[in-house]
Amino acid sequence: MKPIHLDGRSLTRTQLVMVAEGAPVELDDGALQAVARAAAFLAEQVRREEPIYGVSTGFGSNADKLLGAHPLRDELPGATPSGRSLHAELQRNLIITHAVCVGEPMPADVVRAMLCIRINTLLRGHSGIRVETLQALTAMLNAGVVPVVPSLGSVGASGDLAPLSHLAIVLLGGGEAFLDGERMPGGEALARAGLRPVELSYKEGLALNNGTAQMLAMGVLALHRLEDLLDTADLAAAMTIDAFAGRLGAFDADVHALRPHPGQVEVAARLRALLDGSTLADIAYHLVPKFRFWQPESWDTPDAQALRFDIGWDWVAANQRHGREKFYQRFKPFRGGKKHQPQDSYSLRCIPQVHGAVRDAAAHAARVLDIELNAVTDNPLVFPDREADHVEEQVISAGHFHGMPLALALSAVKAAIPVLASISERRLNKLVDPSTSDGLPAFLIGNEDGTESGFMIIQYTAAAIVNDLATRAHPASVYSVPTSANAEDHVSMGANEARHVLAMVADLGKVLALELHTAAQALDFRRDMINAACDLARRSDATAFALKVQGAPAEAHPDRARFLAEVEALREELAVSEPFQPGPAVAAAHAVLRERIAFLDRDRALDGEVAEAVRLVTSGTLLTAAHQAVGQGG
Repeated sequence: MKPIHLDGRSLTRTQLVMVAEGAPVELDDGALQAVARAAAFLAEQVRREEPIYGVSTGFGSNADKLLGAHPLRDELPGATPSGRSLHAELQRNLIITHAVCVGEPMPADVVRAMLCIRINTLLRGHSGIRVETLQALTAMLNAGVVPVVPSLGSVGASGDLAPLSHLAIVLLGGGEAFLDGERMPGGEALARAGLRPVELSYKEGLALNNGTAQMLAMGVLALHRLEDLLDTADLAAAMTIDAFAGRLGAFDADVHALRPHPGQVEVAARLRALLDGSTLADIAYHLVPKFRFWQPESWDTPDAQALRFDIGWDWVAANQRHGREKFYQRFKPFRGGKKHQPQDSYSLRCIPQVHGAVRDAAAHAARVLDIELNAVTDNPLVFPDREADHVEEQVISAGHFHGMPLALALSAVKAAIPVLASISERRLNKLVDPSTSDGLPAFLIGNEDGTESGFMIIQYTAAAIVNDLATRAHPASVYSVPTSANAEDHVSMGANEARHVLAMVADLGKVLALELHTAAQALDFRRDMINAACDLARRSDATAFALKVQGAPAEAHPDRARFLAEVEALREELAVSEPFQPGPAVAAAHAVLRERIAFLDRDRALDGEVAEAVRLVTSGTLLTAAHQAVGQGG
């Protein structure tokens, strides 16, 4: 893979994802000159014995302790000096005592992203690290040495101290690391990669572990995956709308111009594109039959007998049309599957408003993360080129390590994820519930013998995930637990926020996969039921077709002449109709699903099929098929 050029100023989220997935990095020569100036400046201040936080003083609540010439314990009888200066001892001790996270190791892509972020921010030349130390960190990343960083331990201020210490301790030859997937001591990993441990100099420990790299890395990777899932959610919604033969007016461009939230306008436009070419959406009410159980006498030909359903309508008698005459001039007087109402339920009609609000939350988080990617986030900050009378004006203690900008932005994303999952589950539920599915079979299975559950428990699984997401959505950022003997008395908890979001994004994908799996089954039924009605209409007369309306012979009808005339009008309209189908985008995604997962004709084991649906969403396969069908590329 081509190296990603790092200069401290132009790293993008896309580039960071590439590094996370294995791309090497290269360092900008001009940026390294700034790094060298800052390191030389600090060395000169130490020579002058200037008191500088984290360089010639202790850290946190130890900031009032100035470093002496050598360790006092070296004066004890029999003492064995370490050979390090107190300045070097300070930096080394900072790393080895702060690497105390617990839990499962973070994934390799997260750790690689953390390393890249740290290298990029140090290239700004305001941290005091030496060029050779930064190059050693870069070599470790490029050699594929992945430090073992347990997942729990950061409070998000002073940055991600403990996780970043697990990164840095491997650079010192300690800790643990993965190399080629094998877990081993950090020093061994360096040796196998042909690298040597580093001895830290002034402020280098603080430069390495004081910053927001964990929360930023997890946030960027979470958003990268969420952005694809936002598009997948629109695709799932479009397939469900086609399966419902839903109404498109709610997505009209002029409608959304009146309330132009960016995400809402974008989702409405995407739905129009995804549903373009559909002949199921906005279909006339009277053309949509409702499901009836298959019976041996349901159909009149061997091919039709192979269908998984029977169909039917209810005729609206003349004495039931009072006050609705104008409606029945436009629509024929039959009630099939589609309810006679001008609007769909909220989970269909309000997709732009809900999906769009989630997009807007993600877009705000993306803006915050974009800024952070090229920000300096350690402390104190070094300004070697500034004219000043005192060193305090050139080495300034501030709070850029505080993760609250990221934490609050990710809190909004964290709250938005269950919203998107919830509306997806509500659409799925509408599809399987015969009281809300507009004429589809209960649980999307023929079940004429009463032995089949169909998609019943798929909805249970989606409901369980939605509940789990909702219980995890409470913001971590509102709970500050002071640390470091109250020297750090307000912290962001941004690392927990980012860790939650990254895990929650994966579970959101599972809910969307369940909706797509279910919507594909529903779409098959809806399309096949309408087209079976068209086929029957072409080969029958009004008398034969009347058996599908109220299930009784026309001869027995009390208003036989009127009934037959109106049945004939319905039959004629169906007979001349072209086959009904979804739009190209939905059809393409549906075809990919059907290549991997067959229609559920009878109950069978579904565990492997559910897993395959999740894989199709996670890999982006369905989304790519839909995009290619409407000319949007892969």
